[in-house]
Amino acid sequence: MPRSSPFKHHRFPREIILCAVRWYLRYPLSYQDVVDLLLERGISVDRSTVYRWVIKFGPEITKRTEKQLRRASVDWHVDETYIRVGGKWRYLWRAVDANGQMIDFRLTARRDAKAAKAFLNKAIERVKLHRPVTIITDKAQSYRRVIREINHRYDPHFDCIRHIDKKWRNNRIESDHAAMKRLLGYRQSFRSLRSAKATLSGIETMRSIKRGHIHHKQPGVRGEIQFIEGLFKAA
Repeated sequence: MPRSSPFKHHRFPREIILCAVRWYLRYPLSYQDVVDLLLERGISVDRSTVYRWVIKFGPEITKRTEKQLRRASVDWHVDETYIRVGGKWRYLWRAVDANGQMIDFRLTARRDAKAAKAFLNKAIERVKLHRPVTIITDKAQSYRRVIREINHRYDPHFDCIRHIDKKWRNNRIESDHAAMKRLLGYRQSFRSLRSAKATLSGIETMRSIKRGHIHHKQPGVRGEIQFIEGLFKAA
């Protein structure tokens, strides 16, 4: 049975919606910036409409890109940073591989062993059979205990995941945090967890597309546009 079009009941055509969403997720723009850029092209849209497009189509782009992602390496870098959501600081857990490819992220209210365990289990479940061989973290004690528990669950007699907790070895993800936050710009404060997760999902996916961590993508911005349009051809 064919999948129903996600653009059904939208007043604007697919090309305009995808263009607006891609701009917002690809560049450090506000909703008003996107509205102004569209208006320069004779298209009048309000900020709330662009917001609804991003919340709906950001995760949709992520979902449709999943099968196109290249296989991540088995050497992971894991760390957490923080962003403001609903007026409160929330912890953003992120994992990238040795090539800088995004593996997974998770937003939590706390920075403790329970949150670390939930994040690592979620990330490992996402890659399924390609579990990490090495996980590099900072000196936080919660990681050591959680990785020990994960190893015991898979094989009580063998440390299948090697844990390295030397902070200087984790410069890759720390620099990736900084790059992602520069892209967020002054959008680092979100109104709700729902909008934060949807927006971050789209931003992380657009960064993967830009960096070429996917199959069947031509180089450059034109390649990014063609790839995203191709995701929705069936629609």
